[in-house]
Amino acid sequence: MRVLHYSQHVLGVGHFFRSLALAQALEGHEVVMVSGGSPVDVALPGHVTHRLLPPLMMDADFQGFIPEENDPEAEKARLARIEEERRAALLDILEETRPDVFVVELFPFGRKRFAFELVPALERFRAMGRGPAVCSVRDILVEKSNQAKFEKRVLGWMNGLFDGLMIHSDPELVRFEETFPRLAEIDAEVGYTGYVVSEPVPGAGAALRAELSIAPKEPFVVASAGGGAVGGDLVASAVAASVRLSAALPHRLDAFTGPFAEDTALEALCSLSIPAGESDPAGHIHCARFTDRFPAYLDAADLSVSMAGYNTTMALLAARTFGLVLPFDQNREQRMRADRLQERGALAVLETADLEPDRLAGLMDEALRRSHERGPVDHGIRLDGAAQSAHFLERLTNSFKGRS
Repeated sequence: MRVLHYSQHVLGVGHFFRSLALAQALEGHEVVMVSGGSPVDVALPGHVTHRLLPPLMMDADFQGFIPEENDPEAEKARLARIEEERRAALLDILEETRPDVFVVELFPFGRKRFAFELVPALERFRAMGRGPAVCSVRDILVEKSNQAKFEKRVLGWMNGLFDGLMIHSDPELVRFEETFPRLAEIDAEVGYTGYVVSEPVPGAGAALRAELSIAPKEPFVVASAGGGAVGGDLVASAVAASVRLSAALPHRLDAFTGPFAEDTALEALCSLSIPAGESDPAGHIHCARFTDRFPAYLDAADLSVSMAGYNTTMALLAARTFGLVLPFDQNREQRMRADRLQERGALAVLETADLEPDRLAGLMDEALRRSHERGPVDHGIRLDGAAQSAHFLERLTNSFKGRS
């Protein structure tokens, strides 16, 4: 197959990396990934080509695009220009690639602001008659101010423009109907795939520990903020907590600010690793902006301290590493998933009050001792979503061609 896969990240990098994991599972096919957020520096497998639309990102409240002009009229003109450039570029890519299947991540269950380019592209693809259009969506939708209006709009687009719906969830943990009650009214073929995650390469964690000179029984903690647009306070608290904890429980901490964090964030983070009364950073703390080996880091770790985004949470489950996670409370999605995983003993949910360094140091100490006593986390969650998504696309595309 030739697969065109559209994915738009607007705040963090989770959507991009979930789409990349799915693209990687389509080895043996030709995949063109189209993204429209800030560029992410990551190596791609040989069968994947990346096409970048003029970037658009949104603020933490999802209220506006950034950067934003001070003059409202100038901002309106800027966005109109970018939208036209993106719409034309996406249609050009569609005509160039002439894909056998068009995968769209999240829309129409989200990314309504991008209907200006997606609806024309989906209509053009349908007119081509080459193959199915498939929506790729995570397990939990964010709440809407007018749910009835939202559901009506989604059903209109789904039933008019799509042939398939891949739900990246384990229904034993979360059923899609819990946040989209009208699932049964969708005409497209619907399938649960399991969760999508880039699993660590067997032995990657042990190899990384050796590379970093971490002793076999030395506790290793990874603190991360995902993309870095939010979550900086959590990573800063983890570094401050690590300084306090090191005397009672020697360990190593690697902290990542995220690729979209402010330029000054890394320098500020490093300064927090300097113990009181000293001039040099604590030797057990290592700060960096980003790593493209994050699954290996989690596989190597005894504990993760992170935001509770879909990708980081699934990477934790894949590595079977215990995590302290802080849900992004702008919507229900992260907390709903994290609470259910906490009930299974797969992780522990942090509250804002837990970020006080002394309190977080205590929680980290407790979690590290738990990991030492119990070993890898046993959660029973389906994590084969990437492979099952590839099978879903192959089956649906073959069926479409058999009908045409």
